[in-house]
Amino acid sequence: MGIYESDSRKLRTRAEELMRKLTLDEKIGMVHGAQLFQTKGVERLGIPPLKMSDGPMGVRQEFHAASWIPEGTSRDYVTYLPCNSALASTWNRELAYETGSVLGEETRGRGKDVILGPGVNIKRSPLCGRNFEYFSEDPYLTKELAAPFIRGVQNWDVAACVKHFAANNQETERLWVDVEVDEKALREIYLPAFHDAVEKGGSYTIMAAYNRLNGQHCYYNEHLLKEILRDEWEYEGVVISDWGGVHDTELAAGAQLDIEMSVTDDFDDYYMARPLKEKIKNGEISETVLDEKVVRILMLMFRLHMMDGEKRKRGSYNTPEHREKALEVARESIVLLKNENAHLPLDPDKVKKLLVIGENADCMHAAGGGSAEIKALYETTPLMGICALLGGNAEVRFAKGYIRDEQPSDTEVNWQETSLENGGLNHEHDSEGNDRADMKLPYEQDILIKELLNANPKTVIVLTGGSPVEMGEWIDSADTVVWNWYAGLEGGRALAEVLFGAVNPSGKLPETFYRRHTDCSAHVLGEFPGGDKVSYKEGVFVGYRYNDSFHVEPQFCFWHGLSYTTFQYSEAAADASEEETTIYCTVENTGKTAGKETVQVYFAPVGRKNDEPVQELKGFEKISLMPGEKKRVEIHAEPCRRKMEIRIGASSRDIRTVICTCTVF
Repeated sequence: MGIYESDSRKLRTRAEELMRKLTLDEKIGMVHGAQLFQTKGVERLGIPPLKMSDGPMGVRQEFHAASWIPEGTSRDYVTYLPCNSALASTWNRELAYETGSVLGEETRGRGKDVILGPGVNIKRSPLCGRNFEYFSEDPYLTKELAAPFIRGVQNWDVAACVKHFAANNQETERLWVDVEVDEKALREIYLPAFHDAVEKGGSYTIMAAYNRLNGQHCYYNEHLLKEILRDEWEYEGVVISDWGGVHDTELAAGAQLDIEMSVTDDFDDYYMARPLKEKIKNGEISETVLDEKVVRILMLMFRLHMMDGEKRKRGSYNTPEHREKALEVARESIVLLKNENAHLPLDPDKVKKLLVIGENADCMHAAGGGSAEIKALYETTPLMGICALLGGNAEVRFAKGYIRDEQPSDTEVNWQETSLENGGLNHEHDSEGNDRADMKLPYEQDILIKELLNANPKTVIVLTGGSPVEMGEWIDSADTVVWNWYAGLEGGRALAEVLFGAVNPSGKLPETFYRRHTDCSAHVLGEFPGGDKVSYKEGVFVGYRYNDSFHVEPQFCFWHGLSYTTFQYSEAAADASEEETTIYCTVENTGKTAGKETVQVYFAPVGRKNDEPVQELKGFEKISLMPGEKKRVEIHAEPCRRKMEIRIGASSRDIRTVICTCTVF
């Protein structure tokens, strides 16, 4: 199984020896939930239960064993990490590893064995309610960040559970919808991140998705779990169902699923509990299929050093170092979408009066969103971050401007020198279990923003959310627009630092921000959300692949993000071999401010076929430059198998230099 296969034979031998000592009842107890987040152990043999928790924005609060009622103690307050979309906006592999390490240490510190994350599903439509949990519309970016994230988690003797395998791209009818996707799109768009999670991340566990895939539910899907995961990828890790995602005992038993979890408290009646035991005793199902599941579970426990006498790492949570890392990620995740006339950064010494408008400026988001909810130790709001940064030397006035489900309120804006509006979405809209109907800003915020810009054209617009929103009603009137994700417990401080110039923004969009959702290929060519079935007729033309190939103008393109400085590209070159293509480029900071730039490489096939995108992301590297500094950037990409243009740029629509073709192998 990828980077861990070297020790697999030894672990399998140990696991098989231990499995043979188990009774049928003991084996059955290990393959299904005995509590909402826990399986049964076997005390007489020193086999502990397997304890799990939701993630990946932090370790979820404690619930009672058999009910969804919170335990209610103080022990489960944790570090609230930026969402995966925020992490993806950093384009920083090192930060991905370090964020995973924070999550792993906190998971171990809370006494858990498996953290249910990261989510690596592709953002096929901007309307999916769980998009904030996922990285990107692009499989390459997703896998490049997910793999180090997983390695960071598992460094702490904790198993990551990469999810949701596979093609789980909507919440509407998520338990039953049948996703129809062709093999090319499945392989090129929806599976690469899972493959690298296994091959390069070494994810110890993987979660089977709720939905059907080409006619079969994912928890028993033969092509997905057997032919691809087990046979082709040689995966020996544990496959866990999504909670309530199993619907048949025989199908589950005969499949490559190892553990059934669910949301109800009738644990003995789960499909892989008493019903499985009875079918084995009656001879309807061979006990050998159960034995193999138990062997894989025991191998996982050995990997995590869970058995008696094994030395296991001790974690911790809510440390100052963890909070500092959350702040670092938040700083690099903020995306400066527009900054005409250079209104930003604001000068903290010159701002004497500031009006902050918008409910999101004083809203905490940690406790919402479904299974990604976090019981945060604290959460710094934008209003708190701004006031703390200004330090009492400016008069800061706050007005909600809009209130959920109410009309925008009148706000006097002619007295202040500076105004800032912080609107966007919240977890009533970005949430598990629901998809949005459209991309419109809720609570009639468009009215408020237009009135604010009419009163003060220099108003800084800050939008918070986990998915793009329509901006067409006011974007041409706004000089300055900032995008802020659900950015963790230090998100408000990071935002204030960017607004007032203590931090130069370096975030780049990991997805397309459409003008309206009907511009997205899932809605133009395919179906979303569909009915009993949803057809991915767009094939591989997802996100920028569709926009660039069919000349669709987004509001802001994939990888867009501005800086307070400027960068110049030069001296591009490439070396090709059978193993890889190495791209070189010199980047110079031509401005007056230190900054970070993400250099991007796209491959564009010469003489492309009709079923090929015009260009695809194949490499990137993030660098830091002082004013006037130059660096030679080296980016490693896959080998060229045909003639390609190698395009180097700052976004999918900002290509700075092109190497016409590369050597073909």
